[in-house]
Amino acid sequence: MGDRPGSRHLPLGPHRRRAAPPEARGADPTTIGGTVERVTFHNPDTGFCVLRLKVGGRRELETVVGHVASVAAGEEIRAVGEWLNDLSHGLQFRATSMHTAPPSSLEGIERYLGSGLIRGIGPVFARKLVDAFGDRVFEVIDGQPGRLRDVDGIGPGRAAQIVEAWKGQKVIRDIMVFLYGHGVGTSRAVRIYKTYGADAIALIKENPYRLARDVRGIGFLTADALAQKLGIEKTAAIRARAGIAYALMQAIDEGQCGLPREELVESAKKLLDVPGDIVDAALAAEIAEGTVVADATGGRDCIFLAWLHTTERQLADSIRALAAGAPPWPAIDVEKALPWVEEKLALALADRQREAVRQAIASKLLVITGGPGVGKTTIVRAILAILGAKRVRVTLCAPTGRAAKRLTEITGLEAKTIHRLLEVNPADGRFRRGPSNPLDTDLLVVDETSMVDVPLMHALVRAVPLRAAVIFVGDVDQLPSVGPGQVLDDIIGSGAVPVVRLTEVFRQAAASRIIVNAHRVNHGEMPELVSLPDSPSDFYFVEIESPEEGLAKIIQIVAERIPQRFGLDAVRDVQVLSPMNRGAIGARSLNVELQKRLNPRPVQAIQRFGSTFAIGDKVMQIENDYDKDVYNGDIGFVLAIDQDLGDVTIEYDGRPVLYGAHELDQVVLAYATTVHKAQGCEYPAVVIPVTTQHYPMLQRNLIYTGITRGRKLVVLVGQKKALAMAVRGSRAVRRWSKLGDWLAAPG
Repeated sequence: MGDRPGSRHLPLGPHRRRAAPPEARGADPTTIGGTVERVTFHNPDTGFCVLRLKVGGRRELETVVGHVASVAAGEEIRAVGEWLNDLSHGLQFRATSMHTAPPSSLEGIERYLGSGLIRGIGPVFARKLVDAFGDRVFEVIDGQPGRLRDVDGIGPGRAAQIVEAWKGQKVIRDIMVFLYGHGVGTSRAVRIYKTYGADAIALIKENPYRLARDVRGIGFLTADALAQKLGIEKTAAIRARAGIAYALMQAIDEGQCGLPREELVESAKKLLDVPGDIVDAALAAEIAEGTVVADATGGRDCIFLAWLHTTERQLADSIRALAAGAPPWPAIDVEKALPWVEEKLALALADRQREAVRQAIASKLLVITGGPGVGKTTIVRAILAILGAKRVRVTLCAPTGRAAKRLTEITGLEAKTIHRLLEVNPADGRFRRGPSNPLDTDLLVVDETSMVDVPLMHALVRAVPLRAAVIFVGDVDQLPSVGPGQVLDDIIGSGAVPVVRLTEVFRQAAASRIIVNAHRVNHGEMPELVSLPDSPSDFYFVEIESPEEGLAKIIQIVAERIPQRFGLDAVRDVQVLSPMNRGAIGARSLNVELQKRLNPRPVQAIQRFGSTFAIGDKVMQIENDYDKDVYNGDIGFVLAIDQDLGDVTIEYDGRPVLYGAHELDQVVLAYATTVHKAQGCEYPAVVIPVTTQHYPMLQRNLIYTGITRGRKLVVLVGQKKALAMAVRGSRAVRRWSKLGDWLAAPG
């Protein structure tokens, strides 16, 4: 976002209400035009601006709020939007699109030139230029730049500076006019300009479909509409090739690294609405150019995006290289170390745990996997204590902030998110740590490894020095990562790395029905269903007849029964986890209804991107934002709303983060979320709807993952038939990936 003043310091107009002036509105009541008198605020990174506008000779200035790539006092603007009468700041025009043009009056030209927008010209030289050339000053700068030196005080250096700056402003304006003329709104136009710079028009004309690949918030349909306005035919090869790339990107969004050829072709045909031979020809061209790669896996001919295919192969090579050789610490007498660590940590290790510690001490790379209550945490603590006594440098990390925080609490050592550990650069999302700047460590421990996708794991292992050891810890039976691949499952299944699989549930853990039932589900058995609300348990099943009944019961359970019975906060302690977003008791519908019940009379609220956000709302970030240091899946609470600017401040673990109005598409309500989005998180209580309406997502590992998110209480609300379908059905839908093949191949 860049630095911006708080709204209380912005003079946004008179603090009284008045009617919108007819002459300001023009013939169209949603259009306003005039001359920019003052730029109160402008953020060049986002285009957000607050302008004071002189309209139709009126003495009183109008306030206009919107987005534009570049703006200066003296320019003329035409804005489309709506008048809003703010209680604090009076009448404002909230622009949905804004077009700027060079000023035409001498006064406007002077103000524009003297605004500082054009480097080399300030108020003094602006007056001199207008005195010398009048309203032809722009023509002089454009076509006769040598005449600038006729003005007193402008030498060759300043003249060249003025010409260069003027060219830059012309480029921005030309790009904006081009985009506006082809139906692209202001906010997206600013993003496009920031992505492509001066080459935007040429690049878009050459291939408008690149927008779907390069610019956040622009999908294939938007790019396709622009392409049609540019005259690209429905059957054009460039469109078909873009459709193939988009179909593969959609598959990646669903966790795949590739798709079987016939599935990809069928998906592209539906998307493009063209005959199969056009798609086949486009696919052949993509393969020939190297954009995609044809390779076999799982007995099927598959197509992969080239960069992801290469990433998987390099990841396999890196894992093999790390697994080779001896660990970096001196020889340790494990038989002496085991009783020492048991006494130091006041614990008694089971036989399988002792074996795990032995393997960890002897291995360069190890996987420790198992469900809840089987002692993964105990093993990690014992390993770290033994190696810590030998002054081994240890680094701990996890995919999410919550998982890293929990790892810190368990071990007493600092754990970081993988992004922070690799020192992500907010400007471009790249990592500063890598082969040329490796981590300074002897042992890397990665917790919640099942959540780590192929690109992130690739970046992580490449940053580990070859001499160092690595321990992957995670529950392979949980859902795989949200991103592409199934890294932990592929590593274990390949046989290329030693694996400790823990299965024994310890006595203390066995007292929890959450843990017992999680393991029952994981083994394909129905959980023990306690339905009496007064029965002492931490696991309950509430049976319903229909989704509509389920919606009412979920709201009652979250808002009343859990807080009353267990003393938990309905917003901060209880999390509803739905198998999917859609449907009557999908996450989206649940969020709307839970917001009404749990935050019924907010102090302030704002509507953006089809959602209402109010102070006190629980929300979730749904994409990585390196600049804000907020990541996909992070949960926060709305702290403040600036109605004038449309800004929203969200608190994440006590840290306030500012969102501009146009950035709120990164955030969704999170009273309810999907089970996938809850990976790596634990909550005091979870409520999970399970109905036949969720049929497409009813998989054993989804229910298992949802149950294991609850720390103190789990409540299933649903139909026994649906629960049985999930528990007795397949463990998961296959993900198409090459990593396991490469790891299993002979060295």
